[in-house]
Amino acid sequence: MGEPLKSVLIANRGEIALRVIRACKELGIRSVLAYSEGDANSLPVKLADQAVCIGPAQATASYRNRRAVISAAFAYKVDAIHPGYGFLSENADFAALCEEEQIGFIGPAAGIIRRMGDKIEAKKIARRAGVPTVPGSLGAIAEYSEALAVASEVGYPLLIKAAAGGGGRGMRVVETAQTLEKDLTEIMSEAEVAFGDPSVYIERYLTDIRHIEIQVISDGQTVLHLGERDCTAQRRNQKLIEESPSPVLTAELRQEMADAAVALCHEVGYKNAGTVEFVFDNVERKFYFIEMNTRIQVEHPVSEMVSGIDLIKLQLQIAGGTLLNLTQDDIVITGHAIECRINAEDPENNFVPRPGTITSFRAPGGFGIRMDTHIETGYTIPPYYDSMIGKLICWGKDRDEAIARTMRALDELVIEGITTTAPFHKKILETEKFVSGDFNTAFVAQFLETERAGGEFALLQT
Repeated sequence: MGEPLKSVLIANRGEIALRVIRACKELGIRSVLAYSEGDANSLPVKLADQAVCIGPAQATASYRNRRAVISAAFAYKVDAIHPGYGFLSENADFAALCEEEQIGFIGPAAGIIRRMGDKIEAKKIARRAGVPTVPGSLGAIAEYSEALAVASEVGYPLLIKAAAGGGGRGMRVVETAQTLEKDLTEIMSEAEVAFGDPSVYIERYLTDIRHIEIQVISDGQTVLHLGERDCTAQRRNQKLIEESPSPVLTAELRQEMADAAVALCHEVGYKNAGTVEFVFDNVERKFYFIEMNTRIQVEHPVSEMVSGIDLIKLQLQIAGGTLLNLTQDDIVITGHAIECRINAEDPENNFVPRPGTITSFRAPGGFGIRMDTHIETGYTIPPYYDSMIGKLICWGKDRDEAIARTMRALDELVIEGITTTAPFHKKILETEKFVSGDFNTAFVAQFLETERAGGEFALLQT
């Protein structure tokens, strides 16, 4: 066992920075926030024990600037760096730099981030661990003839994916053989530009699917899971609403999926928090590994609400050398939780970002309600970053109560001066499709298409 952390540099912004600051305070850890000029007046800057400006508003000059972050860590003599999510959180080079400079990185080792960040390598590891993967190429596709051979075996439609892609980026659906060569050339070129790596692989394109992920936590010896999160309500491969447990999994499937996630972690020697993501085929009732996120997820509060376990505290404790004082039997999933990502966007105008000054803010309250946000009245949302400004997480004794409580909380939520996605979330929650739990990843797109055509989606009868 190592020494517990005494000080942590938080290399992030917004609600996740504030979330880590709060966990540090509860553990008696000095929090140092590395912030950009664009976030100088933000709540995390006000609440951190210390704060240091590391560069201009542009993320490439501040939050993604590896040397600026490391310099701040040395200047403030911290024990470790918490990268949050996004920015440098899955940057293997940054994790390696921390190791080289002997500064703790709150996450897995650089080698593991690199291996699991390569989608082709990750699939190979999953296969070795006995985890089901989507039928497709066994490695990178280098030329058209290889793609043609995979296509003849797997059939159409196909999905071409960039090996270094993620977050819904670097993917192309191929419907027929007539466009395969053109699509392959284009996606390889796009992957080179976007990720600096032209490597792609091909797999069967599953059309009627759900997106389900398993939250894991490991101290390097023991690997535990906190059940699953269902992230099927998406728009353009970006998650909108997450919930736990999934409304469609049987107890047997839930256990199989969790066992697969744990086996994968053991295979790669994983340490700290992570998420193993799967697609679930609604037709065949089978699940397949798609990727692993080697960091804390935006939607981690969903798992915290149903398990009663503080994942950020566990991250900090594990990074300080503390072993998990838990067994799998200690983790009991109770009730149901739903998270709505609140973005400063205009749903009526193709979800265009709407940064600006918040003239009035009131968070919802009451039993089972949690609002993770860094905004406050008078705060000006900068235009330089992701549009998410908060997360509304609601717990209920069952799914029906969680839905009712979320709708009530959305009614109570007041954010004035800007346009947000809060009203849109309420529309989704009111549909019969969502309430029944019988939907797939195309659900939100179908809802929007129906609205644009002037039709009405079936609503819950009240």
